[in-house]
Amino acid sequence: MTLVLGFPDDPAPVQRLAAALRLDYAAIEVHRFPDGESRLTLPPALPPTVVLYRSLDHPDAKLVELLLATRTARQLGAERIILVSPYLCYMRQDMAFHPGEAVSQQIIGHFLAGLVDAVITVDAHLHRIAHLNEAIPLPQARNLSAAPLLGQFLLEQTRDALLLGPDEESRQWVEQVASEGDFEFGVADKVRHGDRQVEIRLPDLDYRQRHVVLVDDMISSGHTLAETAGQLYRIGAGKVDALCTHALYDLEAARMLKQAGIETIWSCDSVQHPSNTVQLAPLLAESLTEIFN
Repeated sequence: MTLVLGFPDDPAPVQRLAAALRLDYAAIEVHRFPDGESRLTLPPALPPTVVLYRSLDHPDAKLVELLLATRTARQLGAERIILVSPYLCYMRQDMAFHPGEAVSQQIIGHFLAGLVDAVITVDAHLHRIAHLNEAIPLPQARNLSAAPLLGQFLLEQTRDALLLGPDEESRQWVEQVASEGDFEFGVADKVRHGDRQVEIRLPDLDYRQRHVVLVDDMISSGHTLAETAGQLYRIGAGKVDALCTHALYDLEAARMLKQAGIETIWSCDSVQHPSNTVQLAPLLAESLTEIFN
């Protein structure tokens, strides 16, 4: 027997996952005290296999609650815990760029490996490693790609868009999304001068009156996309939209992106956000079924 466990702050995606797997779902009760501590209550008896769903945006408090949940689950009968974390935190800092910096990818990766038996995530932000288990040392550490789902979704919206990755790191995503619909695509060059200052050099393509869709794994501060959209309109683009796996941007960034002329932003439901339009449950359920078997 297998049970899907989730947290109460974003129940819809985990309930869709449980339905796709045809498994029972139960919510972990969370009470937060005024000082910020959490009290968790799990079902009093758990089956040998537990699928624990927890997306790790705004991660610091969530990681503590994950520690409490997994340790308690073991005490209540869980022998195998599979963590489904559609957005995986702390993957970007994969080396020390300055003396004394913490390499958070390795630290958090080993922390997670000590809690669970398998990890499934989607489009983890990995730079200098090829496989997720180099960061999370588990035999079953899976980094799935949402690109096929995003490409299929985009085909339902348009068949004549020009896809553009805002920097070289986005190439792997824009190429995969483009291949789903045989879209034309290009990749810009980005020079970062700080967290909120970027310089974008567009590839040599004809943008005049084109519908351009910016494609990346995540949107965070939004400055890269805003700068890219501004340049596109200045050279004659007709319309600019954006497509991403993880929408991490806040209301202030949303206003900035709107002011830059980005009309619509589509994202996966990896992180709860108003832009969510692409559901990951089928992709996650397929990978989980392979693990079960």
